[in-house]
Amino acid sequence: MISLIADKVVDSQFLLALFAAIAAAATVLTIAIPLTEGSNLQKRMKNVATEREKIRARERERLNRQADRVSLRQEPKAFMRHIVQQFKLGDWLGTETAKNQLAMAGYRGQQAEVAFLFFRLVMPIGLFLFTLLYVFVINDFGQPVMLRIGMAVGGAYLGIKAPELFLSNQIGKRQASMKAAFPDALDLLLICVESGMSIEHAFRKVSTEIGGQSVPLAEEFALCTAELSYLSERRQAYENLSTRTGLEGVKSVCTALIQAERYGTPLGTALRTIAQESRDQRMVAAEKKAAALPPKLTVPMILFFLPVLFVVIMMPAAIQTMKLQ
Repeated sequence: MISLIADKVVDSQFLLALFAAIAAAATVLTIAIPLTEGSNLQKRMKNVATEREKIRARERERLNRQADRVSLRQEPKAFMRHIVQQFKLGDWLGTETAKNQLAMAGYRGQQAEVAFLFFRLVMPIGLFLFTLLYVFVINDFGQPVMLRIGMAVGGAYLGIKAPELFLSNQIGKRQASMKAAFPDALDLLLICVESGMSIEHAFRKVSTEIGGQSVPLAEEFALCTAELSYLSERRQAYENLSTRTGLEGVKSVCTALIQAERYGTPLGTALRTIAQESRDQRMVAAEKKAAALPPKLTVPMILFFLPVLFVVIMMPAAIQTMKLQ
């Protein structure tokens, strides 16, 4: 047996046939492996799509359970809705700008829109009648009739602007809260994305973690997670998040997410750059406030510190002078 193997090893024809067989097998494997990988890729893509559908179904189930406990959309008051429908206020007072401002202020649903339209009608009339009653019955301030009527018209104008001023104030508060917490939220989002999480899981995780710093930002991220599960186009969810917040940093992140969704660009690099810019902007804002502090302290120091300092310095000399007299 051993001699037969030794004869085959030194046989040139056998070695040539063996090498030819090995080459043929290698050729077949080289051709077959890409086909097998392509099949595996299709299976993986199918598994990813299936997993995404499972995530969406799980998110819908979770939101349905939460809807039984807490609802962001409340039904409008019956009398407000009746007045709005009776006078058709939505046709001449309801604008897209007002709807966007309500969303940015955190007021969502039909109840918020109906209440806003109701107060835009009631406030001018109420302040006009109150001002007329005050200046003509309670106290006329010694002014002529035309001037008092002008004061009533000014009250009506204030009533027109009052709901808009209230919305602007609420928007400013929400944006200040979100702007302060957004760099930290962006760092968390970057960590989640680079760890391999999907963007839906990343938004949901960040929304739970950032709630201690900014409730409005956590709420917006949670709504974006829900829209990513419900809407057919993910781009629309990102655009809605950008519109609701109104922050430049959030708009940049949403643009990066849309580009990554459309062109397949690396999301981690873009998020890291935007996170660094957000931290730099926060540092610049802090330095600007620190630079503005000395001029703001000038008047309090002149009014409160310097008189006390003069009293402390001059009082001993004044006491000694009084004793000598």
